[in-house]
Amino acid sequence: MSVTQVAEDDFQANVLDNEIPVLVDFWAEWCGPCKMIAPVLEQISDEYEGRMQVVKLNVDEAQQTAFRYNVRSIPTLILFKNGQVEMQVVGAQPRQQITRMLEEKL
Repeated sequence: MSVTQVAEDDFQANVLDNEIPVLVDFWAEWCGPCKMIAPVLEQISDEYEGRMQVVKLNVDEAQQTAFRYNVRSIPTLILFKNGQVEMQVVGAQPRQQITRMLEEKL
């Protein structure tokens, strides 16, 4: 399963109401570190298929949602489980650190 895009108008359905946990990558097209972690998130999406979904939300296009979750720096990764924030990571982190934190929360 690959990383999919979500928008502000489908965030509720695709993230908050999702039956499985969802890792949201808050990013922007102009963000260098966001582009650096994109391949890592693709790998994580494949590795956790069926256990978790990985989606991207462009903060330039979804400013209200970014504000609601206090996203002040990107990339920011937020894990949602049953509609609640379970974990938040700011900045481009190594794959091992991201997966270690995910394993603690899943």
